[in-house]
Amino acid sequence: MAFTWKSAGITYLKYTQICARAVRNALKEEERLIAQKRDEQGIKFAKWENGKQGDLKLVETQQQSS
Repeated sequence: MAFTWKSAGITYLKYTQICARAVRNALKEEERLIAQKRDEQGIKFAKWENGKQGDLKLVETQQQSS
């Protein structure tokens, strides 16, 4: 029987995150640092008034972990 993400009891999204982390960890140091920067996520918010965008505010910064 083949091992799949379903048989492991995880979601496909979690499976892809694990695979991506494994690939990033296999890279050479310089390339790995560049790839890890792309892994950072954040949320920005801007209030619009009268058709104009206000200042962008960083709401939350999260780095993928697990």
